[in-house]
Amino acid sequence: MSKYHEEIGRQVAAGVDSASFFATIMSGFALGALTDWWLNTKPLFIVIGIIAGSIIGFWRMWTIAVRDSDD
Repeated sequence: MSKYHEEIGRQVAAGVDSASFFATIMSGFALGALTDWWLNTKPLFIVIGIIAGSIIGFWRMWTIAVRDSDD
């Protein structure tokens, strides 16, 4: 495979990893909003969901960084 194709592959992988980080935060927000709507407790679970999504997102980024540093 050419260096050009390898570089494109790395860039696509970085984009997927970035989208994954954003998706975990948005998933936490969405689940928190749905829980707040269901229990009528606004904004308690939205805040909890954003915090939980952020923690999970940063943990995923950390594991990706560690994996990439081993290569």
